Amino acid sequence: MTVQFTDRPDPGRTDAGIVKASTWGVGTPERQRQVVDAIRKAWESRAWPHAGLLSYSVLVGEDGATLLHHSQWTGELAYQDFVRESRDARNDDIDAAVPGIERRDLHTYELYRSGLRTEGDSREPGCVVIVDVEFAGPDPARQRDWVDTVFEALGADPHTPAGGIAAHFHVSTDGTRVLNYAEWESAEHHIAALAAPGDGVGSPSPLWERVLKYPGVTGGGVNRYTPALSMEAGAGG
Repeated sequence: MTVQFTDRPDPGRTDAGIVKASTWGVGTPERQRQVVDAIRKAWESRAWPHAGLLSYSVLVGEDGATLLHHSQWTGELAYQDFVRESRDARNDDIDAAVPGIERRDLHTYELYRSGLRTEGDSREPGCVVIVDVEFAGPDPARQRDWVDTVFEALGADPHTPAGGIAAHFHVSTDGTRVLNYAEWESAEHHIAALAAPGDGVGSPSPLWERVLKYPGVTGGGVNRYTPALSMEAGAGG
């Protein structure tokens, strides 16, 4: 199989058993660009590594210092095969081109719920907002109940933020985290939504208050990224 470059991943695809998400600290905007270019070269110079890898995408952090890595897999065994057989050679090439990359925060997720994109919506996301939520200890039921609470608040909110395209909520397999991969038309749309009345995206209401003060939430963060590189398996030998 060859490497095929695509416009973006489909975060809501149902054949992905797991999602791996991590960040790389690279330091500067110039190094962000250099690392993305090195990743492209390391991957396009080789065959697609495993049939169980469905997509691999890299997004550039608005902070000018980080890259988000998002990959979709049929399951954990496929990922472990890749680690054993293919990952080091690619990373060696990338590190040779841009030394000093800090790889951190690798977590494994399963897609739980997606929402907001309507049928026929062809808008392309110019910005991806990653919302991380951390909980006090593993509790799969709590993860899903928090996500369901968000959807309840969204469903009752009369003011849908302009520019929001879709939101894909993932629960970590260790039971301790939720990741929302939210697609927006632009960073400006997300900034405007945050500036509206309320504490974050969403109108002031008891339902959103319940989300914000949900028991057991211990931390998290919100970070904006620009899609830079997305790949999947192509036809060929």
